[in-house]
Order: sequence, then C-alpha cells, then structure tokens
Amino acid sequence: MRRYGKHTDEDDIRSRPNRKGNRPRTNIRPKHEDAAEGMVLTVDRGRLTCLVEDRVILAMKARELGRKAAVVGDQVALVGDLSGNKDTLARIVRIADRTSVLRRTADDDDPYERVVVANADQLAIVTALADPEPRPRLIDRCLVAAYDAGLTPLLVMTKSDLASPDKLLELYGHLDIPHVVTSRQELESGDAVGRVREHLDGKVTAFVGHSGVGKTTLVNALVPEDLRRSTGHVNAVTGRGRHTTTSALALPLADSDGGWVVDTPGVRSFGLAHIDPSRVINAFPDLVPGTEGCPRACSHDEKDCALDQWVADGHADPARLYSLRRLLATRERREGD
Repeated sequence: MRRYGKHTDEDDIRSRPNRKGNRPRTNIRPKHEDAAEGMVLTVDRGRLTCLVEDRVILAMKARELGRKAAVVGDQVALVGDLSGNKDTLARIVRIADRTSVLRRTADDDDPYERVVVANADQLAIVTALADPEPRPRLIDRCLVAAYDAGLTPLLVMTKSDLASPDKLLELYGHLDIPHVVTSRQELESGDAVGRVREHLDGKVTAFVGHSGVGKTTLVNALVPEDLRRSTGHVNAVTGRGRHTTTSALALPLADSDGGWVVDTPGVRSFGLAHIDPSRVINAFPDLVPGTEGCPRACSHDEKDCALDQWVADGHADPARLYSLRRLLATRERREGD
C-alpha cells in the first residue's frame, strides 16, 4: 500500500475518474433565482400541469428535489420553456412551504398516505340526500380529516328534490358547520350557484364526496364553461356512481377574484390511518367539553369515559357519540361501503 507523507504533491493523489464522462457530482443545488412562480393544477403520470401567470405549462419535477413530490395546489418555481406551446416541457425546481395538507389513506390499515390537495382553505363535503343515500359516517371521516388539516368544513347537500335534508341538518346542525342545500333543478337553472359561491369566493376549496352525489355537476356550475368536466350517472342496481373524475384538478371559480375549486375523484372510503386517534375527538366539538371528566389518556371508548354521562344528561346527540366510537373502534372498516 502506498503511503503519503505530510507534503504530498497534488499530482501524487489518485482520483477516481467519472465513468459516465459527464460533469462531476455535486451536492450544491442551483438556486434558479430567475425561476417563475406557478401553481400546480393537476398531476398525471409524472407530468404536472401548472399555471404561470396566464399560461398553462406542462412540467416535470427536477431530479434535485429527490423524492419530494408536488401535488395539486402546490405553489412551485419553474424554469425552462415557459411559453406553454405544444410539446414544450418546463421543470419544477422548488416547492414552497404548504399552509395546509389534506391527506387520506385507502383504508385504516393502509400505511401509505395520499395527499389530496395542498394549500386549501376549506373542504366542501358533498353528499346526496338520495340516489345514492347519504352516508353520515363517511361525512364524519371527512370532517376528521378536515379538522386535522386545519381546513374549514362546508357541507353541501344535493338532490333535495328527491329527499328532505332535515335528518342530516338535525344531525350536523348543532356542530355549527356551514351548509348549503341544492336540488338538480336549482343547479340546472343556476339558482343554487349563488348560495354555494358565497362560501367560495377568494378561497381554495377542495370538493370531496362519494361517486354519484353530483360533485362534478356542482363544480361544473361554478367554473367557466370551457373548463367543465364530463359527468356520469348512478347505477340503478348498485346505487353507486361511476368514477368520471380520475384525478384531482384545480379550476378557477368563474367571475371570481382568486377563488379556486379542486374537483377530486369520488371516494368509496376515507381512511384515517395517518391521524392520531387522540385527535379524532377534535372533529366532534359538541363532545369535547364532556371529556373534562374523563380519566387520563381516556380512549373515549371505555367503561369510565365521561362522555356517556355527558350524552345521557342531554348535552349532545347520542348519534354523535356513536359516530365517534365507531371511528375509534372500527377504523379498519371501509366507511364508504
């Protein structure tokens, strides 16, 4: 083995050649100070459609970002061809810090988190009053995810011409959740659009809901005509809708200054594996005061839980405690089924 003394010459040091023949590797990442700012509108198989000023740009993620992925709603910095012309491709070199992240898992035992949307202000939970029947437990799960992400929930009930909203309003009315009731005729005539828009102007709102509840129909009534998406129908046998929205897409609110809606694929379940069970109670503000008498580290699903007496004394609806405990005890079940 050759040994080097204290005064070795630089030429005496053996260096490993770069076998690929390209420039040496470096950990110094370029600053891209001239990068343009944009917003991710949708993601499709590694290609990201972004809005830069008034141009729609197709881009890919820079290798230097590593495994960090951009999602719908992300504010990003782009370099390269930003003309928006056909067959051009830009590069995303930075992803700004997110103000909020809405996540879900496929099931409660699925360890893989899926980011639904970044930087949203509120979550519009769309449910039909009939065809298909409303699923309160799925609504509860969406509420849990919204509160965990710091989003303001908005309950939108569709197809009121087929069934009364009274039952759901009774169940969720005391939670002080903003809500809008619409019918198919009102959406077609535009009468319901104004009532929904009151909650959307100037905000980024993600729309979630079971397939067939009319979510995309509602979104189409809110966005410019040339940006509307195709809609499907509800199967008369299964009572389930057909997935016509296959990827999340951010769309500008028509005639709005800064308002955006994010249409997401219909969900059959909303897994909460990423959420600490101790935080689930935060989605039930009507029950939180009742936990003051609970023993330390109470799971709220045990013999000494103070919530039983709280509900028995008439402070909250027993159905709310049932929903909470169902989430805590049977998180492995698919609540959309």
